[in-house]
Amino acid sequence: MGLEFDSSEGQTPLDEEEREGLLIPTISTRGELDEFEQQNIERAVQWTLGKSFKPATVFTEHFIRMIHERMFVDVWSWAGDFRKSNRNIGVDKWQIPTALKSLLDDALYWHKNNIYNPDEIGIRFKHRIVSIHCFPNGNGRHSRLMADIIIENIYKQPVFTWGASTFSGKTDARAAYLKALKAADRGEYESLIAFARS
Repeated sequence: MGLEFDSSEGQTPLDEEEREGLLIPTISTRGELDEFEQQNIERAVQWTLGKSFKPATVFTEHFIRMIHERMFVDVWSWAGDFRKSNRNIGVDKWQIPTALKSLLDDALYWHKNNIYNPDEIGIRFKHRIVSIHCFPNGNGRHSRLMADIIIENIYKQPVFTWGASTFSGKTDARAAYLKALKAADRGEYESLIAFARS
């Protein structure tokens, strides 16, 4: 397969079997892949607009997988499927369903009991799901869209701006985002919430 490229900091490289899942054989560069994925993601975002999802719908494995599938279905054959290989980030591949179920149960509890304000629920959910690393690729983008769905569809508040910038390449926004994620890894969510709203 012709798809070979270096992964930027914070991006997880695909193994050979996962690269074989590329549905567009003419893609040969990271830039081309990014462009096709972005078109697919924009269609997924359009699909979410004007919807009113209930927490009992959003906080389910079915919904999590369906959103990932909508984001990448035209690019990857494994869109919406949990990863089948281990990474240097995330839980063991066999633990994905259990870790995700724990997060979904926690999120419903946070919502029902007003444990955190809406922004913090969205950001905590985003951080936890990306740390599970459910899918072979697109986990960061998926987690940001999930946070936007939570804040817009459940709490009827504006979506996050995520620094109003692109995350591809070595940009200042990407560096700030990765720094905020590392702080969240230590249980400090303030900088990630501030970045999401900047």
